[in-house]
Amino acid sequence: MNSTFFDNEDLQYCFENMNESCYKTPLSSGLRVSLYIVLGLLVIFTVGGNLMVVVSIVYFKQLHSPTHFLIASLACADFGLGLTVLPFSTVRSVETCWYFGEIFCRFHYCLDVSLCQASIFHLCFISVDRYVAVNNPLIYPIKFTVPVSGMFIAAAWIFSLVFNFSVVFAGSNDKGMQELVNGLSCAGSCQIILNKMWVVVSSLLYFIPFFAMIVLYSRIFAVAKQQVRMIEMMSNNTQPSNNYSDRVGRRERKAAKTLGIPVIAFLVFWSPYLIIVTIDAFLNFIIPPLIFDIAVWFAYSNSAINPLIYSVFYPWFRKAMKVIVSCKIFHLDCSTMSLFSE
Repeated sequence: MNSTFFDNEDLQYCFENMNESCYKTPLSSGLRVSLYIVLGLLVIFTVGGNLMVVVSIVYFKQLHSPTHFLIASLACADFGLGLTVLPFSTVRSVETCWYFGEIFCRFHYCLDVSLCQASIFHLCFISVDRYVAVNNPLIYPIKFTVPVSGMFIAAAWIFSLVFNFSVVFAGSNDKGMQELVNGLSCAGSCQIILNKMWVVVSSLLYFIPFFAMIVLYSRIFAVAKQQVRMIEMMSNNTQPSNNYSDRVGRRERKAAKTLGIPVIAFLVFWSPYLIIVTIDAFLNFIIPPLIFDIAVWFAYSNSAINPLIYSVFYPWFRKAMKVIVSCKIFHLDCSTMSLFSE
């Protein structure tokens, strides 16, 4: 996820005293300030919103469930992105130069891709969780336990970090493309080139979970619709022993619908970037830097949107947020309070 906002022009150097410095595209003071404000607010919302989600789930005992632990881990990935990646990406995009060195450039790229990849794995696992819950609401608590959720979380984090750091720091990402790498290399640039093989592999690691989520949620809503019809048909002669099953089924279907919203948001925000980066590699990197950066920041903004989605569609998060913002957790033991409507 590396580019600049505008095509390089022979105007200024990133490092005035270096012969091998990249060219810098100077922006007007008004535009630079505006970009810093907009992107800075995005960083603040990303960090603050996701931190609120993590604190809510960790503090309130009623939220200590497999699904909510997956949501908390997803929020950790988005929080990490906002705290460790977006501030440096902001400087690079506004200043059109990279001032943090070549080694940190590689580290920044690996962390960037790892956190984004971890996010999509978490969303995919949430889809699996909801699929099991809707199809088998009574045996779901037995099948999908906290240890199982923990295994999914560990798999998402370990694979994302190990895969991306090993590929980039081993130099496998640009193998066979040394001429292009040398041509783009200059002081003040942070361009991590992927050869076609790694573009295909990386794209598959996004598109496979991407389409898996679509299939799972399509199946979830089909099953939910079928269950609603069955309940309506049996409503007049439902036995008391079946009432619990109906209540559980309704609860899980509602949860599936609300948890589907972040998944849909992810698909909307990330589709442009995934399409552009795939096309760019196979067309010899012809995508204009401005288009690339817009797609990158549009994808980044998904990390700030998730807490907003929770606050709008999840009553438990609104209630937890009110308690935390009012600082009641520092004066009273609110960890056992009920966050769900009866």
